Amino acid sequence: MAKAYWISAYRSVSDPDKLAAYAKLAGPSIMAAGGRFLARGEAAKTYESGVKARTVLIEFDSVEQAIAAHDSPGYKAALDALGDGADRDIRIVEGV
Repeated sequence: MAKAYWISAYRSVSDPDKLAAYAKLAGPSIMAAGGRFLARGEAAKTYESGVKARTVLIEFDSVEQAIAAHDSPGYKAALDALGDGADRDIRIVEGV
């Protein structure tokens, strides 16, 4: 079974307090669901379109596990705390 990767790319953060409230709830919820944070923060170096936005990379044992983490009640509470505090693109991709 291939691992899965949850990739969150932040386009903008409009409310840092909401982002902090989200992070306080999201991290423990994701780790409880089997997620392992591999990277998070702004890009060390950018190429192509040069967007230096916050990016988060989380590894899971499967696509199903990553989807279950996103759809869990704990992560929903984190999303509720974030509200409109950030504009993000979240993708779950299967490893090769």
